[in-house]
Amino acid sequence: MESDIILAGGGLANGLIALRLAQLRPDVRVTIIEGGAAIGGNHTWSSFANDLTPDQVEWTAPLFRYHWDRYEVRFPSATRQLEAGYRSATSELLAAEIARALPPERVMTAVPVVAMTPTSVTLADQRVLTAAAAIDGRGQGPTRALDLRWQKFLGQEVELAEPHGLAGPIIMDATVPQFDGYRFVYTLPFGPRHVLIEDTYFSDGNDLSPDLLRRHLADYAASQGWTITGIIREEKGILPLGIGGDIEAFWDEAAAAGEAGVPRVGLRAGMFHPVTGYSFPDAVRMADLIAALPVLDAATIYRAARDHSVAAWRARGMYRLLNRMLFLAAHDEERRHVLQRFYEHNDALVGRFYAAQPVLRDWMRILSGKPPIPPMRALGTLLKYEIGKA
Repeated sequence: MESDIILAGGGLANGLIALRLAQLRPDVRVTIIEGGAAIGGNHTWSSFANDLTPDQVEWTAPLFRYHWDRYEVRFPSATRQLEAGYRSATSELLAAEIARALPPERVMTAVPVVAMTPTSVTLADQRVLTAAAAIDGRGQGPTRALDLRWQKFLGQEVELAEPHGLAGPIIMDATVPQFDGYRFVYTLPFGPRHVLIEDTYFSDGNDLSPDLLRRHLADYAASQGWTITGIIREEKGILPLGIGGDIEAFWDEAAAAGEAGVPRVGLRAGMFHPVTGYSFPDAVRMADLIAALPVLDAATIYRAARDHSVAAWRARGMYRLLNRMLFLAAHDEERRHVLQRFYEHNDALVGRFYAAQPVLRDWMRILSGKPPIPPMRALGTLLKYEIGKA
């Protein structure tokens, strides 16, 4: 089987590339290879209304199963509803769309990729497949070049005995007890008695204790007066959040691993929102970028993907500074105060912040007023961090 492009990893980033190429350049022969049992895995990906352009909303629309016109945040001293759209895509719909877009023989699952070059992939059974370009989208890998912290979560999609009464998502319910960093519960209402509940942490470590988080979810449901009658599915994840690092060195690490010049996308390319960990908008932009390239060879895709990744990382430096304040300067309870303070800003500022499209006055407002962290401690922490990099 001959291919023009091989996509190593069948997750969100490569899945969107496959779909966009099928839409815009159906003559390109694309093969997608996933090491797990199914394309997309077992995930829910969400985005805010302002994260995507109207054209991007249109071409990704088949992936979104759920839409809401507003969402809510909860903190000990305030609850707020934001009049902003929110939507959630599912891995099940991603897999279905790829199955419609590509011939069956070009969708390979349960086949791990063990090595790559810019124009080939080596499979676990030692088969070698070649193409004009091989793109690595196998998710977050080990790195010494980026300084990361973590958003980790365990969620359960459940049926309830009675209606939950929610009008829209609760993006952050931070009224829960705080430990292991900043903790909140994230809730998506999929139907009157059908809801996804996630116990979530912004944490220094990437360890996850599923049994403990399952108990937390049961306790939270009980605190809301909900009786769980069935668990439909469970998902968990550990997502990177950036506080610093060298993005050029991050790309150069692949050469030391024997994969010099291999185009990378998604988390493999450092493409995620530094503060929220959301990856869907960045994956959509990368898919649009690659599908629009005049030539789809390895060198062209590599240069475009690397330049895009580096530019995005550099443009988001203020986000990483905020993360340094949150993870390095703030004590545990203060982390909740930092987030609560952020949600005092107007809907438009919050929307631009999440879309990674802030304007100068947004940063002036975010950094003004009485700080939730003592200024001298914050300044000292930032100075120590910069000195430590020297």
